[in-house]
Order: sequence, then C-alpha cells, then structure tokens
Amino acid sequence: MTTNQSSLIQDELLAIGLAGEAAATLSEAILTHRANSDLQIGWDRICRELLNPDQPFAVHKRAHELLFAKWDEASGPAPVWSPSEESIKHTNLGSLMRECGIGNYDELYKWSITERFSFWEKMIKQLGICFDKEPEKIVGDDNEIETPVWLPGAKLNIADSCFEMDSGRTAIVYASDDGAIKKVPVGELFALTNRVANGLVELGLKPGDAVAVDMLMTVESVAIYLGIIKAGCVVVSIADSFAPQEIATRLRIANAKAIFTQDFISRGGKQLPLYEKVVEADALKAIVLPAADILSIVLRDCDLHWSDFLSDNESFDSISCQPHDPCNILFSSGTTGEPKAIPWTHTTPIKCAADGWLHHDIKPGDVVAWPTNLGWMMGPWLIYASLINKATIALYEGAPNTQGFCKFVQDAKVTMLGVVPSLVSAWRTNDLINGLDWSSIRAFSSTGECSNADDMFWLMSRAGYKPIIEYCGGTEIGGGYITGTMVQPASPATFSTPALGLGLVILDEQGEQAEAGELFLIGPSIGLSNELLNLDHHEVYFKGTPTGPNGELLRRHGDEIRRLAGEYFQAQGRADDTMNLGGIKTSSAEIERVLNGMPGVTETAAITVTPEGGGPERLVIFAVIKDGASSDPGQLQIAMQESIKQRLNPLFRIFEVRCIDTLPRTASNKVMRRTLRAKYSK
Repeated sequence: MTTNQSSLIQDELLAIGLAGEAAATLSEAILTHRANSDLQIGWDRICRELLNPDQPFAVHKRAHELLFAKWDEASGPAPVWSPSEESIKHTNLGSLMRECGIGNYDELYKWSITERFSFWEKMIKQLGICFDKEPEKIVGDDNEIETPVWLPGAKLNIADSCFEMDSGRTAIVYASDDGAIKKVPVGELFALTNRVANGLVELGLKPGDAVAVDMLMTVESVAIYLGIIKAGCVVVSIADSFAPQEIATRLRIANAKAIFTQDFISRGGKQLPLYEKVVEADALKAIVLPAADILSIVLRDCDLHWSDFLSDNESFDSISCQPHDPCNILFSSGTTGEPKAIPWTHTTPIKCAADGWLHHDIKPGDVVAWPTNLGWMMGPWLIYASLINKATIALYEGAPNTQGFCKFVQDAKVTMLGVVPSLVSAWRTNDLINGLDWSSIRAFSSTGECSNADDMFWLMSRAGYKPIIEYCGGTEIGGGYITGTMVQPASPATFSTPALGLGLVILDEQGEQAEAGELFLIGPSIGLSNELLNLDHHEVYFKGTPTGPNGELLRRHGDEIRRLAGEYFQAQGRADDTMNLGGIKTSSAEIERVLNGMPGVTETAAITVTPEGGGPERLVIFAVIKDGASSDPGQLQIAMQESIKQRLNPLFRIFEVRCIDTLPRTASNKVMRRTLRAKYSK
C-alpha cells in the first residue's frame, strides 16, 4: 500500500459524501484487502465493519469497484454477498447436504436431477406433507416426461399441510395504513378457514366446483383461499386490478359458481370500486367483504354479505382428494389474446414449499413478506412457502410503494422479503427506506421482471448486506426454474443455479447449445403443469421442441437466458410475444386486442424494450393510423392508456407510442416484433 494511493482513494470517498476519518479508514481497508488473495472475505469484513445504510450508496458502490478492480471475470461477476462456511452450516441446504452425505452444492444439484424421484421423496418427507393415504410410490411411470402421474394411490388435501404448527404460534402478522401491527394465531386462522369451508357447503357448493377470489391479500383472503381448498373446491385466481371484461373472461373459462370480493379497495385516501367491476363482469353469485367495518354498497339480490355467508361451525374435516385433482386455477398470458388457464393440483404447492425451503431458506419462526395477491402465482406461493414451512405470513393492506410498507417491514421484523424490481426502483427513487432498521432481514427475493443490477446492489446495502435470491419461473411451473441460494455468492441481477429438481438447457435459433438463447426445461418435476383448461397443453409446451443434448424431451418456456462466466445466469427477457409489465405477465396479443378497436387506429404492435443498464421492461406501441386520423403520438398515448385502463389493466403503463406506415410481417402474415425491437433501438 502507498500513501499516495490511500490519499487518492480517501479524496474520492470524501467527494462522494463520506466523513474524513471514515474515508481514511475505508481507503486503507480497501488497499489492504485488495492486496490479499480472497477478495470476498475482504468485502465481507468491509461491509460488516465499515459500511452502513446511513452512508451514501455511492460510497458503497465505489468501495466495491475499488476492491474488485482486478477481479477475474472468468470466475463470474464480482459478488456483493458471500456466505461463510459457518453460515452455510445453519442453512436448510447445509443440513440437507449433511443428511445426504453430499459435500457441496454442485453435487447436490446433480443428485436432484439424476435421482429426481429420490429427491422429491426426500422433500415430501422434509416438508411434512400430510396424507390421508400414503402414495404407493413417487411417480407412476419413471419414463413418462410430458404427463407424469405423481404420488399414485395417495389421498390428501394440501390445505391440511398448512396447519401443522402449534395453534398458538403466529400464522399471519399484518397492518393497515395506520401502521398498527396485529397478529393472527394459527388456531384463529384454522377456525376461520373452517368457517369458510362450512359456509361453502351450506351454500350448496360441491367438491370440484370453482370459486373465484378477486380481492386484496388479507387475513380473510388467506382463510377464503384455504377454506375453498379444504371444501374440495377449486380456487379461481383473479387479480384485483383487472377490468370487468378480463374478470368475465376468467370466470367463463373456469366456470366459476361464485366469487369472493370486496366492496372497494382503499388506496391513498381513495376508494377504488371492486364489487362494481364484479357485477359488470356478470358473476353468478358474489360474497362481499367490507373494506372498512361496514359494507358501503347495496348488493344484488343474489349476493351475500360476508357476515351472512360465514358459518358458525369452526370444525371441518377436509375433503380428501387425489394428488392430480385441481385445487387452484391460475391464469398466465396467452399469445392468442386469451389467457392460459393453468390448473394447480394438490401436488403443485409442494413445489412452492420446496423452493421456499431450499432456495429461500425459510425456517420455522421466519416472517415472510411478498407484496402480491391471489390473482398472481406469488399469492398462493406465499401461503404455501410460509405455512408449510411453519413460518409467518406478513401482510400489509396498504400500497407497497409507500414508506408505510417499508416501516411495516421493520416493525413486523420481516426475515425474508420478496420484491418486484420496479418496486425497488420506487423505494430508491423516493428514499423510502432511509432511517429504517431492516436488520431483521436474512434474505431478499426478486421475481416478476428483469432486475436492474444497480437497484439490487442498493437494496442489499440498505439491509446491512443480505443476499437477493433472484427467482424466475412461472405459473405453469409452480415456482422457479432458475434462482439463487444461501450457500452461493450473490451478484446483483444474476442467478446462480437452476432450481433443484429441474434441468435446463439453452439453445440458439438452430437448436444448438449456446451461451445465450432460448431456455428449455428438462423434466419431469413436481410443479410442472400437465394440462390447460382452454388450450392444448402439448402444443403449447412440447410440440416442435428440439431434443436435449442427451436426447431428452424438452419443455418450452419462452425465456431468453444468458450464461455468464462462473456458471452464473442473466435474464434476457422473453423469446416469444409474452412480456412482464410491473411484474405482471401479459402478451402482445392481449394489449393489441384492446388497442386495435380504437377509433382512428388500423392496427398496432406491442413490444417491450429493456432500458440501458437493465431493469423492468418498458411497453412501446407501434401504431398504423387510418387516413385522416390524428397521428400525434402524445395524444394517442393518452387515449391508448385510457383504453388499457378501462378494458385490461391500469397497471400496464405505456412508455412510448410510435406511428408507422405498415407493420413488418413474415410471408405467413405474422407481425415481426423482433424487427420492431431492432427498429426501436436504433
């Protein structure tokens, strides 16, 4: 180390906001640890001893850049968090490796895909899944890849596995806009769940009937969700942000016999109608909960107030089901304009809980928060990953992009916090975490969109350097296919492993293995869907796929992935016409169906573009305008945004509208969206 080097670094740190003595100490530490061989240990010590959330993020970032200036990129991206040997011992994965006599994570992953059925048998036992009748074996036919029969001969109701805790332990901790923390014991949630199940029976519903839920993620909605399943019925998941037309589509596809909803949603002092949208969607029967203490609306004659629906009977024997019976119908984007209806069976939640245990290290007593609702797969995922693992669900009934939510994370002592990248960006832009203590957090998880590395680095620094588990999957997977772990280093916006129990391969346009290209899955795995209600499952996921490197049957998923050095991965968006907008999966066809009917518009093409530096996708509309109609992009954007708000989802925000004479098409008349993306980037 030279005095001159130290002075230069000290001056640089002073210029970006670090106090004099602290700048001198940090500059010396950077040079000392940079001279040593293990930079990861050096960074860990600097984070633990010299950096804190009160310092400007620029200091954190520059310290990392200076320390890792000569990092060998062949080892992968420079980590921002690394596990210690001691911390690995205390993880779920560490205990699993010891039990299996496996020495490291790479060996564990290989075992999970070469001995798949032994792996899933181990996970079912580890999670304590409750059976009314034990399975004869893990899978019916070891060689069936496309539609395997899991747990043949078994009988169960997956909701029972959510209540294997002492009745006095906390099942849910929650708060509304006033910030007051409230707790719901397991016994209280169990009783409410049973009252819902009895209410459904008293209403005349039978096992197998579909019952929709269109409301916020609350204590009541968790009980409703589990109560529907305990009654042997099937939950139909509908996001509260959808317009009436989209609600009606989902009710029709699922043949829903009833729907649970609220009178309105309270957000920022405003009352946003919800029951009104359900009525416009022509739902058969609605059970309506009040957002406040008293119902504020007049119901249709066919509808019921929540208090009139609830049974007084707090005991209910769960309906025993076969493993392949559906328990939840969720919706994902479809390239035809109609959403794919994906049935989750009573085995799918095993994947949710397993990912929570394996990759998110969820343990008994943990507090798990993930801003979401039951309309998206992360709502059910949160229930199963938390309760089956004997952890507490943390719910905030206000908006997550507020300081109120950030304070709730502190006050509820959240230990695992799930995020969407655009939400992290909002927290950072508005400095919402400033002054809060997030030291209870052991890990973050990010899903729904491509992450911005700078935002994720910032988030890690605000909680005293805790890892972010990048987590990417899908509704038709029941969880993730690529993710991170608590036993591998974490670099912002990168994945460190395929999910345990799932294989994957990256292929180029010629079907050859490549470092970057379209990702295909190698099954079988618990969690992967076997059917679609409204589409041909084989055609969507298997028809025309190339074979794997060893002749495997590959399953299409549609994501573009790049393999980085050191066996890391980075998301590259979608290979098909699907897009993620604010963490919500939709398709070009769904957007275009709404916009093509607008006055003055001949046709449109919707694409997404990734901002420079990475991060959430931006929605761009190319529009062909009729002769004589206004072609002002600003006015078109306002009109198109209103149309999307009214007919699809107000959360889908248009970044830009561009007018074009004609849309580029293939010989078979398909719109060439890749050409439009290339045109936009020029």
